Parts: sequence; C-alpha cells; structure tokens
Amino acid sequence: MILFLSKSEVPTIVEEEGYRFVIRTRESPVEPPHVHVIGSDGSEFRINLQDGSFLDPIPGGRARKVRRLYRKHLEAIREAWEHFHPTRRLGG
Repeated sequence: MILFLSKSEVPTIVEEEGYRFVIRTRESPVEPPHVHVIGSDGSEFRINLQDGSFLDPIPGGRARKVRRLYRKHLEAIREAWEHFHPTRRLGG
C-alpha cells in the first residue's frame, strides 16, 4: 500500500509486510538523503537513497526482505523524498 500524507511531519510513503517507509520532513542537511524504515516491533533504521546502503545496523534476518521492499517501491520513495525536500536533489 502506498500512502502519501503530505500534512504530517513523518509521512508514511509505503506500508507493507510489517514495515513502514517514512520520510521525515525536518532532517539535517548534512545527512545523506535517506528513508526511515520502521518495523512492526518498533525497530527503526535508515536506508541511503543515493546507494541503497543501510545507515544503521538492521536487526538480523531482515535485510533481504527490507531490501526487496525498498527496491519494489524505490521510485515512489524517491519521488516523495524530493517532494518533501525540494531544495535538495537526489540525482541519478
């Protein structure tokens, strides 16, 4: 399911298989562009939108599933990130 809640400071872009991919609208400009992934157990980690790498340790056994979901929804995630951060471009 793809959601786009533009009035929230933490809009959910995708929610699927127990994970929410969210874009924080107030981020430090020194951090690389990234999406936050929140698991149904409350765990949270970030994925770099420039190269797809994890910016935080990911709980064991989850990386494959999260990468698959990330790749599946990459276009929507990148589009949402650029919508909420119009002065910063992703490139690529």
